[in-house]
Amino acid sequence: MDFIRYAESAAALLNADLPDVDALLAHLSQRVWLHPTLSERDVASLRSFQAELRPVFEASDRGEARVVVTTLNELLIEHPVTPMISDHDPSHLHMHVANRAASVSELLISESLMGLANLVCDLGATRLGLCQAVKCVNVFVDTSPNQSRRYCSERCSSRANVAAYRARQKAAAS
Repeated sequence: MDFIRYAESAAALLNADLPDVDALLAHLSQRVWLHPTLSERDVASLRSFQAELRPVFEASDRGEARVVVTTLNELLIEHPVTPMISDHDPSHLHMHVANRAASVSELLISESLMGLANLVCDLGATRLGLCQAVKCVNVFVDTSPNQSRRYCSERCSSRANVAAYRARQKAAAS
């Protein structure tokens, strides 16, 4: 199991606008094997999980490690995760979340929590952040060596840099 990838998938899930099944299908465009079993119940469950998960990223962004750990532990109790050893490549045994979940939403929630819990244990509880771009509400996972990430995407980073440049130019002209 690539825990960083699952943690980044948790951020992507939190950033996703999921008003209906079609939006969830689009979000899972790279995981077509999950499409046949998607339902409105999955959408409702994932939207509820988004509300439960956001405080983890907010606490991490504020540097509140204890709140991150406590909240993740509460979510792990509420949504138990069943790990399993994957042997689809016998020369590279690794961990996955058991695919015995009753629904797509349970699988995605389990993957998110397992990824975030491992990321917090491996890299620290302050590696989750809120985009610093003015009009952006997205979250991100910071795996940079010096924990310097401030934006959810290159697009937000570029917009912020251009806005700062224009502000400096305007101030210099005044």
